[in-house]
Amino acid sequence: MLLTDTHTHLYYETDNAKRVELIKRCSDNGINRLFLPNVDASSIPLVFSLVKSFPEICFPMLGLHPCSVKEGWEKELNVIKSAADQQKIVAIGEIGIDLYWDKTTLPEQILAFKQQIAWAKSLKLPIVIHCRDAFNEVFEVLQSEQDENLRGIFHCFSGTLEQAEKVISLGFYLGIGGVVTYKNAGLDKVVAQIALNHLVLETDSPYLTPVPYRGKPNESSYLIYVAQKVAELQQTDLETVAGITTANSRLIFGV
Repeated sequence: MLLTDTHTHLYYETDNAKRVELIKRCSDNGINRLFLPNVDASSIPLVFSLVKSFPEICFPMLGLHPCSVKEGWEKELNVIKSAADQQKIVAIGEIGIDLYWDKTTLPEQILAFKQQIAWAKSLKLPIVIHCRDAFNEVFEVLQSEQDENLRGIFHCFSGTLEQAEKVISLGFYLGIGGVVTYKNAGLDKVVAQIALNHLVLETDSPYLTPVPYRGKPNESSYLIYVAQKVAELQQTDLETVAGITTANSRLIFGV
């Protein structure tokens, strides 16, 4: 069985011994593909340090997180673009719009989002989208930018069935994480109605820890609990979920 965590910030752990333990626990649970999104220029070295240490299982992506779109964001984008030009990456991300923390930067967030979509298209790479309290705004941008080169993942999808169908209609995949295990989140009912060939799995570690470890720091090895919940909702077995979602990740990232 091979499981893929399509979105993990495991690189935040900088102690080498602890990182080795984190990776070992992943391996023990069959999770041997980890995709690493940065969030700003300062996190680029952290991502590539982990990739260098574990090149067989860690894959880098680069982008400017919408919450990092602050004063001087254009310079930050230039640093990230330079890194993306110099080092092999598998996606542009995580990028998008976040209106939970700050609505005043929406115009700048849209500009940064569109700029990075253009990068992805020019590099023929997928995008990994962060969307929080901003589904309509993100969807409007994607519709305006839609062509045969626009593809990727709606990271941490937690929306309605109608929103899921809109995402799928654009050719994007839904990133399903720990929220699907939360009793009152409602995502379980949505996932039960979506075919597995539209889903990928993720942890977003160290955030959004699944049950039974909710309330504690998340880690990629906990992806097994997300996969088990998806298998239950899809009325299938863990191996089927692992096989299809990992195949989907290969289609998206090309590795």
